Amino acid sequence: MWLFLTRRLRVWLIVTVLVPLATGVLRRAGLALERRRGPNPVSRALLQAGDLGDRARARLRGRR
Repeated sequence: MWLFLTRRLRVWLIVTVLVPLATGVLRRAGLALERRRGPNPVSRALLQAGDLGDRARARLRGRR
């Protein structure tokens, strides 16, 4: 079914559905890791990855 969608529609679906879902999962994993073991490089990286996805999504929408 993925093959029948146009390229623009596939990109739109990825940006509007998969990116927010992935950033939310990364952020939740980072917060859970910080609760269990305190701040560490892995939890900070997960939280930064979640923020990076939010910034990229906002930039694609035209906001800064």
